Amino acid sequence: MSNRFIDTRQGHWLLSKMGKRVLRPGGKELTLKLLAGMDFTERDDVIEFAPGIGYTATQVLKKNPHSYTGIELNEEAAAGLQKKFNGPNRQIIIAEASQTHLPDECADKLYGEAMLTMHVDKRKSEIIREAHRLLRKGGYYGIHELGLAPDEISEETKATVQRELSQCIKVNARPLTVHEWRTLLENEGFEIVHVYTNPMLLLETKRVIDDEGLLRSLKIGFNILRNNSARKRINEMRCVFNKYKKEMNAVAIIARKK
Repeated sequence: MSNRFIDTRQGHWLLSKMGKRVLRPGGKELTLKLLAGMDFTERDDVIEFAPGIGYTATQVLKKNPHSYTGIELNEEAAAGLQKKFNGPNRQIIIAEASQTHLPDECADKLYGEAMLTMHVDKRKSEIIREAHRLLRKGGYYGIHELGLAPDEISEETKATVQRELSQCIKVNARPLTVHEWRTLLENEGFEIVHVYTNPMLLLETKRVIDDEGLLRSLKIGFNILRNNSARKRINEMRCVFNKYKKEMNAVAIIARKK
């Protein structure tokens, strides 16, 4: 990987190349809490938006749902997922989450993590609307996203955090407060069932070890240490995360289709 290539790639891509598997803002802890609250069963038809490298899908498939469909726009990621999760009633579709072309009311449970944050509010609503279309009545929609705190955060501070975050991770990140996330879901016909929060400690040593285990954490650290450009980028990301650790958190919400 050339220095220029590393300097321009999205933050989650770079961390993945360094060996990190858990790339969610609230860590494995919040992901598992979200999945427990959604209560997957063998009767469920499940859809996941943007499964990425497939960490969460692996946890869901342990519940042996009736079917699993991953909607992944990145062709390289989709190819890897197809190899990893091939089998009966399992499929990966290359499509945008806002336009899956799947039939109406074809799922009981649907979830997506760390993907709505990467879109402007209008686009967020389009994706949530598609989730509502795909779910059967009473079906659950789970999200795990980057949040802002408190709910009364000023518009000036919010804009500053969003701008600096976007610059360091090379993604047009638009985190929202818990109240704003709830409102987006409610405006598209969902009722809120559960709300969970966690500190946003993605690059803190304790969180990395909790998420990845000691041996993989050491491997990730070694990969970063031997790549100067990657180390510089990741340190820049860590600095922004630390600078706004009081203003940023992780939010997981489970909503039900009315």
